Amino acid sequence: MNSNNELKKIVKEKYGEIATKSDENCCGPTSCCGSSDITDYSVFNDDYTKLKGYVAEADLSLGCGVPTEYADIKEGNIVLDLGSGAGNDVFVARQLIGNDGKAIGLDFTEEMVNKATKNNEKLGYLNVEFKLGDIEEMPIDDNSIDVIISNCVLNLVPDKQKAFSEIYRTLKSGAHFCISDIVVKGNLNEELKKSAELYAGCVSGAISEEEYIGKIEEQGFKNVQIKKRKKIEIPENVLKEFLSEEGLKSYKNNVEGIFSITVTADK
Repeated sequence: MNSNNELKKIVKEKYGEIATKSDENCCGPTSCCGSSDITDYSVFNDDYTKLKGYVAEADLSLGCGVPTEYADIKEGNIVLDLGSGAGNDVFVARQLIGNDGKAIGLDFTEEMVNKATKNNEKLGYLNVEFKLGDIEEMPIDDNSIDVIISNCVLNLVPDKQKAFSEIYRTLKSGAHFCISDIVVKGNLNEELKKSAELYAGCVSGAISEEEYIGKIEEQGFKNVQIKKRKKIEIPENVLKEFLSEEGLKSYKNNVEGIFSITVTADK
């Protein structure tokens, strides 16, 4: 099994590659960031194009939900987006907080932070900031955030319990989060779990919905609710790229489904 540091390196390299390719002006809601495995991850993505604050250059089709939909973001809130990428959810949140709030994007891929910052420079938002940092050790003050959002990112964090611990630390008392992420029903085989490519695509790092919710509750969060659940079909040709014939058979026999969930909870 890959170590946590190796997994982080894999994710950083893959998403750095996506950011770099997107600068070739081929990305947008239909994402043509190369015709390799990376493009196939957009199968999870929801349509953002009709949302206020949508910025095409910031949409790399990497999410699996729309966390701002259920985040109850108010005008004047301080919002933190974990794994902010090119800024897609941050710019949507910016429309909700208005001029008096603040929207912060945190990402540990330098190329993504640079791209998001450039996108914001074009927009001219003075209350939007993008920071380089690890979700397992956030450069964010204690009890400083009103709402935390995240879109298909915590699945990529090796130590999810540490991530939820950091979310709890940085939220104000009574504040809340809204996270869209991937969970699995059934058992992933070892071949799939060891696939670095599928890990970077949010698949092989998936845990069960019960375990995911358990980690949230274990951290002390209250009022944990799943606001939305949708089944995701991964094309067989994508799985064949990473699994042997026997591995594919095991996947079909043991995995009942892969789902995107959007979950909220209060501190």
